[in-house]
Amino acid sequence: MSGRSSKPHEVVERALELSRADGCVVIADEQSTANLRWAGNALTTNGVTRGRTLTVVATVDGKEGTASGVVSRSAVAPDDLEPLVRAAEAAARGAGPAEDAQPLVTGVPQTPEFTQAPAETSSAVFADFAPALGEAFARARAGGRELYGFANHELVSSYVGTSTGLRLRHDQPNGTLELNAKSPDRTRSAWAGRSTRDFKDVDPAALDAELAVRLGWAERRVELPAGRYETLLPPTAVADLLIYQMWSASGRDAVEGRTVFSKPGGGTRVGEKLTELPLTLRSDPNEPGLESAPFVIAHSSGGDQSVFDNGLPLAATEWMREGELRHLTTSRHSAGLTGLPVAPGIDNIVLDGGEDRSLDEMVANTERGLLLTCLWYIREVDPASLLLTGLTRDGVYLVEKGEVTGEVNNFRFNESPVGVLGRATEAGRTQKTLPREWSDWFTRAAMPALRVPDFNMSSVSQGV
Repeated sequence: MSGRSSKPHEVVERALELSRADGCVVIADEQSTANLRWAGNALTTNGVTRGRTLTVVATVDGKEGTASGVVSRSAVAPDDLEPLVRAAEAAARGAGPAEDAQPLVTGVPQTPEFTQAPAETSSAVFADFAPALGEAFARARAGGRELYGFANHELVSSYVGTSTGLRLRHDQPNGTLELNAKSPDRTRSAWAGRSTRDFKDVDPAALDAELAVRLGWAERRVELPAGRYETLLPPTAVADLLIYQMWSASGRDAVEGRTVFSKPGGGTRVGEKLTELPLTLRSDPNEPGLESAPFVIAHSSGGDQSVFDNGLPLAATEWMREGELRHLTTSRHSAGLTGLPVAPGIDNIVLDGGEDRSLDEMVANTERGLLLTCLWYIREVDPASLLLTGLTRDGVYLVEKGEVTGEVNNFRFNESPVGVLGRATEAGRTQKTLPREWSDWFTRAAMPALRVPDFNMSSVSQGV
């Protein structure tokens, strides 16, 4: 076994053999990436990277309970493997009893591909996309636009082995495309983003055409004051808000009275209506086009995630059904504490509105309001109400009598995702989208546009 030439499953097996702990979990993540960057209608850089990270979780049963130690390292050479395992064991012996201790998962069938080589990406993933991008450059140049942006494709093969016999593997492709169009004097800017598994479903020409329309809208500038406006939130903005809501939907925190999902006087809001619209918020590891790991892969414990749950099977979960809150996230440990069902987080999110109206159709049905492009710099203000603040970016447009009539200034907003859902009066067609703010951490989302009659633009921003 030598360096990266050793197969990931062999590294996992060897680490388990070396373990002297009472229990052991080993996760090998084999990562490869390919990327393109461009500016001013020309490619600037491209590259391919490879890497491996090994995480060892050692558990030790002591007189006061089970303790765990977790150590992760990248570029682990054969001579580094035993010291890594020993470091995890030492961390476990030096730690107090783990609050989230549970028996390691058993009885999950082995993934047949566990012993096979990892999946890898390469520049070949852009074989069709790159020429189409070049054609988009030519059209943008002829139309007086400058295109900037990047495309990134990542493939992570995760191998999970445990002392209880689990041998699991998941291959996760993840592609993102972000495209900015700017006027030559840089006074106007428009953005579009896409999430993709393989870049075969991304059309640069269509994106460039969309951005050209938006730059045209921006030729007329209208200054508006802060205030509450009827606002059309596109799928990307809805995704950014609801991903934060999902990250804040801890069952334990809700039971302890610390979140927007806590019921006054005790308990949680599970069973309450959050919106009168027939909206269903769900996650499913087998969602077509948004497939994610079908079992827990936990490199650390915290909140409602536990290293003791590694390998636990994941199933389709409805967080909200037709407006009613149905589940909050829990580990096996926090489920036991709260009396809630076991419902670990899943790495995708879908909001179904049951309608088929396009964003263009929603614009056409707007007497006067704002159309956003995207949100960014989102930060939490108050966890008890899940009040968030952030900025609009790359285009806020004025809609009058069913038509976009110009671009307005940017705003800072103050809103709670739960409040937005509760006040929304219309949802459009659900479609795959790229959440701009959280695209470094979460990309698998499908959302509708939402109409909010009184979205709170709390102040004017000088952002672009």
